[in-house]
Amino acid sequence: MQVAVVGAGIIGLTIAHRLAGEGHAVTLIAPAEEPHHASTGNAGTIASYALDPVGTPEVLRDLPRLLFNRDSPLAIHRPSALSLVPWLARFLRQSLPGRAQANRAALAVELAGAEADWRALARAVGGEALLNDRGAVYAFDTVQAMQRAAPGLLRRRSMGAAVELLDAGALQALEPGLPQGRFAGGALFPGTIWLSDPVQMLARIAAATGAERVNARVTGLAPQGAGWRLHLDLGAPLEAEAVVLAAGAWSAGVLRPLGIRVPLTAERGYHLEFDGVSPLTRPVCPVSRGFYFTPMQGRLRAAGTVELGGIGAPPSPHRWARLEEGVRSVFAGLPPVSRRWMGLRPSIPDSLPVIGMARKGLVLAFGHGHLGLTLAPRTADLVLRALGGEAPLAALDPARF
Repeated sequence: MQVAVVGAGIIGLTIAHRLAGEGHAVTLIAPAEEPHHASTGNAGTIASYALDPVGTPEVLRDLPRLLFNRDSPLAIHRPSALSLVPWLARFLRQSLPGRAQANRAALAVELAGAEADWRALARAVGGEALLNDRGAVYAFDTVQAMQRAAPGLLRRRSMGAAVELLDAGALQALEPGLPQGRFAGGALFPGTIWLSDPVQMLARIAAATGAERVNARVTGLAPQGAGWRLHLDLGAPLEAEAVVLAAGAWSAGVLRPLGIRVPLTAERGYHLEFDGVSPLTRPVCPVSRGFYFTPMQGRLRAAGTVELGGIGAPPSPHRWARLEEGVRSVFAGLPPVSRRWMGLRPSIPDSLPVIGMARKGLVLAFGHGHLGLTLAPRTADLVLRALGGEAPLAALDPARF
C-alpha cells in the first residue's frame, strides 16, 4: 500500500519505520525545520510508570492555583485563555473520579510492555547504545510530601508499575551527586529506560526507515478516488492510497476542513541544558518543581512543566526563568545555561492519544501529551493494525469525541 505519513516527530518516524518494514511504500511529509518539534526536547524517559492522567481529582481541587499562578508547574498561556475554555471544560469532566480512574486504567493497558517495545525498536535501528536502564527517581522535598504521594505510588504498583520507596539515606546512596540533605526521600522506578540522546535516536530511526521524505507542510486533505490527495505549502499536491496523520499539535487544524473535530491543544514544554556536567546517573524529578533532570551525552537536561495553549506564540521567557530557578534550587553551582528550548506537546483532555481510522484510508495518530516517546512503538503497531482493517481500541478511538 502507498501510505503518506504526515509528521516526522517520534510518532511519525516510528510509524513510517514500522510500515516500511511491513512492505508498504511510505512517503514521510513534514517541514524541513520545525522549531517546536516536541520529540527533540523531551526528558528522554520511557515512562511506563506514568499511569496517572494529567486530570485527576487532586489536580481538580488545586486547579485554580495551578492554572493562574505564573510560577506553577501547570499554567495557562494567558493570551490563549479564552480559546482554551472548551478544552478546559472537557478537562474538568475528565478529572472527576470515575473518568480519571477509567483513563488511568486505559493508560495502564497502553503502557504495559513499553520497555520491551523500545528495546526491539532500538535493536532494529542500531540504537541500543542510546538506551540506559538504571531507572528513574521521584525526589520529595519533605517527609510530608512523600507521605501524601505514597498512596498514589502504591496504586501504581498495584496496577503493574515497579516502585520502590526510598528514605533520605537510600536516595542519597542511590544518587550521591544530589546535595546532602536536600530531599527527604524518593521513589525509584527500577528498570525504567531512558535515552542518552533523543535526537540521535530520531536520526537512527529516520535512516533505518528509508522512506521518501517530502519537506513541506500539509495544508489540506481531500478524498481522491479510492485514496487521498494531500495539498502542501511547498510543491505540487501528492496522492496516496492511505494517510496517517501524526502531525502532533498541528493535527486538529488539518482535520477541521474535513468536519473532524478533536479537542486538541498544545502543552508548551520547556527545557534548559547545561554542557559539561553530569551530577546524576539517572533521571530525577524534583516533584514539587514538576520537571526532570536527565543526564545526557555531555550535558544535563532539565525538562518539563506545562503551559497550556499558545500554539503560534513565541516562548514565554518567565517559564525558562522559573525552570532555571528550580534547577538552581537543587544544583546551585551549575554553569550558565548552554541552550534553551520550547516545544509543543499535543494534548487531549483525557490524557489518552487519538489512534485509529477516522475515515476510510485516514488513520489518526496524535495527542500523546507527555507520553509520545514512551508510546511511539506501541502507536506504530496500532496504526499498522488500523490500516489492516482492525477496529480501534475504544479508549483511543477518534470517534469517542
